[in-house]
Amino acid sequence: MTRTDAVSPPEPRSVGELADRLQRPGAVAQVLPRLSLPHLQVAEALAALAPTTRDALAELLGAMDEERARGLDAALRALADHALVWPDGEGLLRMVAPLRQAWDAPLGLDAPLRQLLKDTTSDELRRMLGSLGIKSGGTKQQRLTDLVEHHSDRERITELVARAPVATRKLLERRARTAPERSEFLVFGAPGIDSEPDSRWALERGLLVQDRRGYGTARMPAEVALALRGPGWRTPFEPAPPDVPAMPVTPAEVDREATAAAMAFGAHAASVLTVCAASPPARLKSGGIGARELSRVCKAARCDDVVVRIVLETAYAAGLLARDGDRVTATEGYDAWAEQEPAEQFAVLLQAWRTLQLTPGQARDEDGKALPTLAGTPPCDGCLQAREGLLAAAAGLPAGQGVKSHADLGPLVAWHRPLAHPLPQDATPFATVSREAELLGVLARGALSPIGTALLDNDAEAPAAACRRLLPAATGTARFGADLTAVVTGTPSARLTTLLDSVADRETGGTASVWRFSPGSVRRALDADRTPDAIEADLAAVAVEPLPQPLVYLIHDTARGHGRVRIAPAACVLHSEEHTLLAELAAHRKLAELGLRHLAPTVLVSRAPLEKTLAALRAAGYAPVAETADGTVRVEKAQRHRAVAPVPSPRPPGGTSRRRKADGRTEQAPATADLRALATGLKTAPPASPQPDPYNGIPFDSDTEEIIAGLARQLSLTDVRQLAHAVNEDQAITIEYVAASGSRTIRTLSELDLDPPYLYAWCHLRNDERVFTLSRIHGVMPG
Repeated sequence: MTRTDAVSPPEPRSVGELADRLQRPGAVAQVLPRLSLPHLQVAEALAALAPTTRDALAELLGAMDEERARGLDAALRALADHALVWPDGEGLLRMVAPLRQAWDAPLGLDAPLRQLLKDTTSDELRRMLGSLGIKSGGTKQQRLTDLVEHHSDRERITELVARAPVATRKLLERRARTAPERSEFLVFGAPGIDSEPDSRWALERGLLVQDRRGYGTARMPAEVALALRGPGWRTPFEPAPPDVPAMPVTPAEVDREATAAAMAFGAHAASVLTVCAASPPARLKSGGIGARELSRVCKAARCDDVVVRIVLETAYAAGLLARDGDRVTATEGYDAWAEQEPAEQFAVLLQAWRTLQLTPGQARDEDGKALPTLAGTPPCDGCLQAREGLLAAAAGLPAGQGVKSHADLGPLVAWHRPLAHPLPQDATPFATVSREAELLGVLARGALSPIGTALLDNDAEAPAAACRRLLPAATGTARFGADLTAVVTGTPSARLTTLLDSVADRETGGTASVWRFSPGSVRRALDADRTPDAIEADLAAVAVEPLPQPLVYLIHDTARGHGRVRIAPAACVLHSEEHTLLAELAAHRKLAELGLRHLAPTVLVSRAPLEKTLAALRAAGYAPVAETADGTVRVEKAQRHRAVAPVPSPRPPGGTSRRRKADGRTEQAPATADLRALATGLKTAPPASPQPDPYNGIPFDSDTEEIIAGLARQLSLTDVRQLAHAVNEDQAITIEYVAASGSRTIRTLSELDLDPPYLYAWCHLRNDERVFTLSRIHGVMPG
């Protein structure tokens, strides 16, 4: 089933509802980016001609030979599988109406003659037929049919135009090869005949059609334009992918390189997330992590900017990181992730990368300005399709072959996903997404690796199984050298990483990681209340061989100088020349919470701030004075106080409040439908009531449906049911919303809270809670 959106919960209850889901404009728009170049070329040709025969379509596409004919049939099957095109009982190919609207002027053609003349009167049609010397029946429908039949004959049109006045013929030939101008986009002038001269002859014969109000440029029917383009004119059709330079590569070579890349990325990811957990990156006021913080994380984790960007975006999507005020911090999910084996860790990030609706490696915008990461940019389906196209392109390479350069995959990606989103920073098409796939081990030696092949499967377990097969288990031991280094081959375990990070500084990561010991790194462990004997014992427990003497000496030499000077914290200092008064204060029971203690006979330190200490002493009956930082007596003046205006509640009284989760998302399990049972239910469903009810008299399943239906009058029954289901089941939903200004936007919403006539939800576009008026929701799609 290629259109799972049509059977997503709640399941359709009738064939009519299923058909409504399949042909909704928003649903059709979501299908188009997933089509390959020949599919779109056939669809555009059909949009220009439909309804038409397969033979007429093949002639227009130049698909008369056997190989190109097979390509056409394959494209028609794919379009049929997506419920976009189907043959009717009369031998004509028809298409869903929204597909025609995907192109303003498919093939540079205007609408067919029948559509342009739908509002023409019967007398006007009679005059056109009379100008052509055609006798027709008395009904408008018969006259329109006769005129369409005449104009569909290319030879007749060619002969007719050949007899036209010279100026008119030149006008028609010029208009046939230029894209049409839409009258609704023109500035209205005085009504009358087309503004171009010499058009009256063509208007009288239906070769051009004027708007009934007389405004704008006359339009040329598609049949006329095709006839004037000549019998040899063909629209582009590329049923086969382009050839790219390839080289032989063995499965063993692909596995080896993919394993090395995946191990290196997994080690870098662990380093980056360790840095973020210990020192959460700060967010910019405008949102996201800026260049300064990215540079800090890159330096601390010792990896490139592109790797850090991929790790942060995938970890955030997987729930390992979350926005927390002005920081991005690790979650409890990160703690569980850090304890997993490298294969499981890598599989989590790999699956997140697969479904990201952005390209995390994008570092520059159209103007070359650096972009922050985790900036909450709107979802980009074109970015996701670039990734889909890359996987499809690599999967289509011959067995045992890989491209010589990943740049060669660009034309293949563009063929598999013509609507994919290219990045302005790419020197060659889709270079960034190819680089990401290479870093993750999805591409290796110019071919699709077993990891990449697993990503193409619908089975969620396939990528994890491929990772477990390629990636070795975590390493729990290290080799310590006399040069004060520790080397770990492979991916270190979480316990080993924590131990070495606590007592040494990491220098390199990847397939082999190196830590270096220094007096400063050992002192860091001693500051954490570790004893030198405990440090030595812990390192010896993970050492492949006995610890070298230089390392043992370093640990104990550093420990001997540790703590010889002590620094005591103090929030404020009390001093007086009266020793007994200070002794009295230190022993006073009511002042015990200040934690007063002697540093000298005339000096006390307090662990409480100055203001709190001052207030406590005064409350106990003493009369202290405060000093400034330079030791002079502070003069106290009464401060004016103004009340802060209360912030109005974002909800009206009676509305229930709903907080967003820490990671900002609601995790949902993919719903699977029993297609056989659904088909049986649809075949036995009773027909809808013919009464003039907008919902055909079908009873509602819940009070939520009835409430939404009563307020959102722009929605069909299908939309009402899907929105009500999302509210009741706490699932994400995508809506088409018309704001008070009249602008239309597409919003993905989660954490829905219905409070008629409003819908409160977390808006993923604005990354904030928003209020939506039900009557302004004009369409609903699965989230």
